[in-house]
Amino acid sequence: MKETSAILDKALQDMPLKQQEILHLLQLTDSEQRERLFAAARIQRQRQFANKVFLYGFVYFSTYCRNECTFCFYRKSNGEPVRYRKSTQEIVKIACALAEAGVHLIDLTMGEDPQFLANNGLGNEQLIEIVRLVKQQTGLPVMISPGVVSNDMLVKLKQAGANWYACYQETHNRQLFNSLRLNQCYDKRWNSKAFAKTIGMLVEEGLLVGVGDCAQDTAHSLVKMRELGAAQIRTMSFVPQRGTPLYNTAIPDNCREINIIAVMRLLFPNKLIPASLDVEGVGGLKERLDAGANVVTSIIPPQSGLMGVSQSTLDISEGYRTVAGVTPILAESGLVAATLAEYVDWMENQLGGHVKGEAVCR
Repeated sequence: MKETSAILDKALQDMPLKQQEILHLLQLTDSEQRERLFAAARIQRQRQFANKVFLYGFVYFSTYCRNECTFCFYRKSNGEPVRYRKSTQEIVKIACALAEAGVHLIDLTMGEDPQFLANNGLGNEQLIEIVRLVKQQTGLPVMISPGVVSNDMLVKLKQAGANWYACYQETHNRQLFNSLRLNQCYDKRWNSKAFAKTIGMLVEEGLLVGVGDCAQDTAHSLVKMRELGAAQIRTMSFVPQRGTPLYNTAIPDNCREINIIAVMRLLFPNKLIPASLDVEGVGGLKERLDAGANVVTSIIPPQSGLMGVSQSTLDISEGYRTVAGVTPILAESGLVAATLAEYVDWMENQLGGHVKGEAVCR
């Protein structure tokens, strides 16, 4: 307990932690010591963000993918998932509904769908048009998650209105990366994010927990996230998926994920750290918020025909993964949804420039 308290005191004084100290916090199992970790993380969040939380609308508009990631339900060869590809009009309509509900950002996510990425340029133009129209019609900040795309494509997506680029490594252990993202290039994926930063996009990086990784891998990932300069960092527990090579993997408890969220907050006080609804639904939201998260992601409107990623249907049709559904949970943790202006201000501070964001649809 003494060691834990000393490390937390050091972190709250914004003193750099040694790797061994980070490992100590990541591996805490005692409930009292973990609560001290979470309390310290909440102090750090309060200093930077007061009691404000940001809300992200999630539009997973294509479940087709050219990749064979061993952990992913939507890997190319899996016959289990429902495959769909939303039209531009459907995507814009859903994005406007999310804007009217009060989200701060529209997260446009897809698998690496060949129709958008390898269709003689026509697919590229359609993707750019989707971003342009969503930005135009909602007025909200836009995150684009299309997988690895060319530098030229990233420039065009930014010009169309994309503020964020999300492209997760999932792990920064190269050997583990190769076993998870089959026939993909670690450096190409990493370099796409590094380039996005050079053109003035904010970048989200993420890691997956429970896929053969260890605490040392996590500590290394935290170093790499700092090196990248990611503005938003996330972690999610692995959920075994039907029809994938890792389906019979033991389901990890969420302790590691929750610890990582808290350690992220201590190490990255002014960054955005999501509490995803895509792992345990609304039932797992408060625990993640109480560990220092300050973004609720994967808000999905019911009856929209959209899927989640880790949990493709959890809490969606019931309407729980909505702004109205998460607001009471924020209140339980003494938190409230920020205003759009507050979110845009935070983005401006990160970029050192002006970011337009004023919802048109609501």
